[in-house]
Amino acid sequence: MALCEVCGNDYDKAFQVIVNGDSHVFDSFECAAHRLAPTCAQCGCRVIGHGVESGDTVYCCAHCATAANVVGIRDRV
Repeated sequence: MALCEVCGNDYDKAFQVIVNGDSHVFDSFECAAHRLAPTCAQCGCRVIGHGVESGDTVYCCAHCATAANVVGIRDRV
């Protein structure tokens, strides 16, 4: 069994995720998202979907990007 690096649960169905050569072990997608998903630069929520980017900055949606004065990003019309 393997220990989840977020919650410490020793779980027989834990899985490994490799990001940029670094190995991570989790017992759930929730813990994986908590550790690996970026946070929105405007509201701070975890960006689980595609999100939007302006330069190196990640936002959860066009609304948050607009609120941060990013120009030219919009949701589908």
